[in-house]
Amino acid sequence: MEVPAFRQAAPAQQNYSLFVCLPLILAVTPNSDERAFGKFPANRVRNQKYNPFTFLPVVLFEQFKYFFNLYFLIVALSQFVPALQIGFFFTYMAPLAFVVMVSVSKEAWDDFKRYRRDKEANQERYDVLTTHGVVCKPSSDICVGDLVFVRSNQRVPADMVLLRTTEKSGASFIRTDQMDGETDWKLRHAVGSCQKFGSDQELVQIDAMLYAEAPRKEIYEFIGTFTRNDVAGHEVEALTLENTLWSSTVIASGTIVGLVVYTGSETRSVMNASAPATKFGKIDLEINRLSKVLVVMTLGLALLLVGLKGFHGSWFVTLFRFMLLLSSIIPISLRVNLDMGKTVESVFVMRDQSIPGTVVRTSTIPEELGRIEYLFTDKTGTLTRNEMEFMKLHVGAVLFTSSQLTELRTAVHGAALCRLGDSGGSVSVIAEENALVYDAVKAIALCHNVTPALEDGVHIYQAASPDEVALVKFAESVGMTLIARDLHTITLKAPGGASDDFVIFDVLNIFPFTSASKRMGIVVRDRFTQEITFYMKGADAVMSDMVQYNEWLEEECGNMAREGLRTLVFAKRRLSEDEYVSFAGRYAAARASIAHRDVNVAAVVASLERDLILIGVTGVEDRLQQDVKESLEILRSAGIKTWMLTGDKVETATCIAVSARLVGKDQQIFHFAASSRAEAVHQLNVFGTKRNTCLVIDGHSLQICLDHMAKDFAQTACRAPTVVCCRCSPTQKADIVRLIHHHTQKETCGVGDGGNDVGMILAANVGIGLVGKEGKQAALAADFSIEQFSYLTRLLLWHGRNSYKRSARLSQFVIHRGMIISVIQAVFSALFYFSTTAIYTGWLMVGYTTVYTMAPVFSLILDEDVNENLVFRYPELYRELQLGRALSMKTFCFWMFKSVYQGGTIMLLAMVMFEDAFINIVSITFTALILAELFNVGFEVHKWHWVIVVSELTALLLYVSSLFVLRSYFDITFVLTWTFVWKVLVITAVSCLPIYLAELLQRRLAPPSYTKVMEE
Repeated sequence: MEVPAFRQAAPAQQNYSLFVCLPLILAVTPNSDERAFGKFPANRVRNQKYNPFTFLPVVLFEQFKYFFNLYFLIVALSQFVPALQIGFFFTYMAPLAFVVMVSVSKEAWDDFKRYRRDKEANQERYDVLTTHGVVCKPSSDICVGDLVFVRSNQRVPADMVLLRTTEKSGASFIRTDQMDGETDWKLRHAVGSCQKFGSDQELVQIDAMLYAEAPRKEIYEFIGTFTRNDVAGHEVEALTLENTLWSSTVIASGTIVGLVVYTGSETRSVMNASAPATKFGKIDLEINRLSKVLVVMTLGLALLLVGLKGFHGSWFVTLFRFMLLLSSIIPISLRVNLDMGKTVESVFVMRDQSIPGTVVRTSTIPEELGRIEYLFTDKTGTLTRNEMEFMKLHVGAVLFTSSQLTELRTAVHGAALCRLGDSGGSVSVIAEENALVYDAVKAIALCHNVTPALEDGVHIYQAASPDEVALVKFAESVGMTLIARDLHTITLKAPGGASDDFVIFDVLNIFPFTSASKRMGIVVRDRFTQEITFYMKGADAVMSDMVQYNEWLEEECGNMAREGLRTLVFAKRRLSEDEYVSFAGRYAAARASIAHRDVNVAAVVASLERDLILIGVTGVEDRLQQDVKESLEILRSAGIKTWMLTGDKVETATCIAVSARLVGKDQQIFHFAASSRAEAVHQLNVFGTKRNTCLVIDGHSLQICLDHMAKDFAQTACRAPTVVCCRCSPTQKADIVRLIHHHTQKETCGVGDGGNDVGMILAANVGIGLVGKEGKQAALAADFSIEQFSYLTRLLLWHGRNSYKRSARLSQFVIHRGMIISVIQAVFSALFYFSTTAIYTGWLMVGYTTVYTMAPVFSLILDEDVNENLVFRYPELYRELQLGRALSMKTFCFWMFKSVYQGGTIMLLAMVMFEDAFINIVSITFTALILAELFNVGFEVHKWHWVIVVSELTALLLYVSSLFVLRSYFDITFVLTWTFVWKVLVITAVSCLPIYLAELLQRRLAPPSYTKVMEE
């Protein structure tokens, strides 16, 4: 059959329905408005931020929208005005050019790496099936309607519907970790009628039509239909998420043939790819605030000098020249130094062998780790291991524990023998208890989405939930082993039978688990008895309304929850052949519907979910992670309040909070439960009267508080030592984090391991993701990713302390470095009749902030004010960091005083002691300035590192060498005299020693808390 020469496409608004007709006829109905096929987006991967034409304009705009860079650009450009020229042009342009070049080079390199990755992805080649055979295409040339072969371990190039697979089961596994972060393999089913073909070539010979909904971002939903026009009655198959292969996923088993339905910007992966909002640390905001103060100081000092000289003539030109002379007050290198320091800190974190596997994904906020006051953590997989172990099975009036597996195995074995021995297949002769146990274990072995697989010759189970794997392993341990599973059958090893004695069940329907329904179901037919049974499992809150009346369900679920166990309720319903046929017809019609498919399907399934026979309740334990108890106690001592936000039941969450020592031994627990606003107000008032009491609140009550009394709730809850929020939705988790940060203005940290924790992680000032059983989605979205919760103490208490202290000291030192030279200039101008002549020009100004002082000042990021062991022995030291005293207006004023004193002292003493050598004032003051700065670095060091020593000595050596090289600035004959040497040393000593002695005295009279600890 010929391929039509035309294809029709959708409008840019994407409000269309897509019809793909086989063989390769494409029709699109965008509200009855047909358009040209060329409007479909090209399947080209493009993650570059720039192109050759936009790179420089966009990058330069990004650089000069910051105040510091724009200010110095104006300063540099002012040197083209003759009346404003001061010194050499490159003196002002060189620092700015260096800073901008570093940033531009980094952007260029990052974009080049993105270009290379894009090119590699776009050039990956795929086989495409056509009416003329198989042709090979690069990924970028793949179009909507193409039939593409994708082999095992190959990336899916576009969003496709799975038509055929080489797997006999008709289903293939895919890896979705690059899409949703989940590491478990997902099972995808081929279209049934296509899978039956004898060869792939038949796909281009059939008369069929595929309908696909308009492109949208939702990766967990898809609505479509596949209609065969060449069979009687126009056979229609419903297409769901299980039939799709999203772009960027990877085929894990077999070779598939997929029909492309979305390309390029309309694929799910591209539509969900959004750059996370850039996070700025509190220290950046504080420095930005101080920079405004520096601008005012520059303007104020310039006005003072002009005022002393007199506001006459072109005084505004003089004012501008003074602002140019004093422009060093605003340090252009501050941002570069700070960013480089943060980068080095990030490297230290990732190279720390005590916390292996830690990854810093946001290198702009490592210092925020040292100022956390509220820690919001998930429970499952974060505080616990997410490694489930079967603990209890309650069947009727009988309770079995994990220590009674032998009894369970005997019961299942005996029941199976009686069942097999009865010619009629009846189990009426089986003892009642054994029959109940057998039914429960069979339900556990059948009602799941687990698939057995071989990995390196070892029999393993693949599933999206570790709960399901734990229960299937339990069924295996008592004799009912899952042998095989495909799209249509489940094969179990018969308990008590021979090694090749299997029981086969036909899978008629599966109703997968969702976070909204909190349950899953399956309809199976036993090939031996031909009985059709609907099995369902789910949370007790949901299942309690669906099962027949019983007296023990609520009580037993509560008992297990209080022991910290995760419970699942199992139930069943027998269906006659007529009942199932009726249901199957209604279900197929609902699945084939396009409008409101989800609602229609839910309504049909609900007809099965009533009057279920309760089978049993299982309890699995999620053990605490290693050292969680000790870690939480350390964090509590450090002044960090921990809130646990979980979707689990109140009883389970409370039990975990107690066992993890989130709740102290001397603390009480207040359970907050309200069904109305008035009741919530009353509960808040009652809790407000209690002291040293932990708050436990359920999701419904929490939502009432968030909707009607958010401020009052935050104010009351923040007084609690610990808060446990149960039955939380992902949205509620994020809302709580935002509320507490907004109310307290304190730094927050969100910790989680699953996709449902991403909102909380992104909402927090610092997001930390754990690489766990639920995948990498949280770790990929987080600012920092760690492998276990206990690493958090070292990350916060040690690396957080060092990063914050070092960033604060580095920032203040860079500001001081610019301020001191500006003070020298101001004093020089005042002494020489308020002249607007620069005292230092050319290479001296460039060398001062680079060659002579940059390495010594930057080496301060290697300093440690406290020994590592003391940080963990006395976690209370962290409380001092939360106050933010390392960088405050008080410390800023001290450094300003230090700059004024040292700059004024150097200039005035030089004038007094070298009165007869005034022509060498530059050599005298500049040498004293360099020595003073090197001494200042030494005075600030708490623990000498070899890099600090080398940088100090190297800087001194370079300066001494430059005395001989820069002859136009230094009179070497004068410099080599003893008079110059001893007088410069005296000037340096007078400018430094009083400051050092004052700091020493202040530490003696009011020592910091860390010095008290070190003395002990």
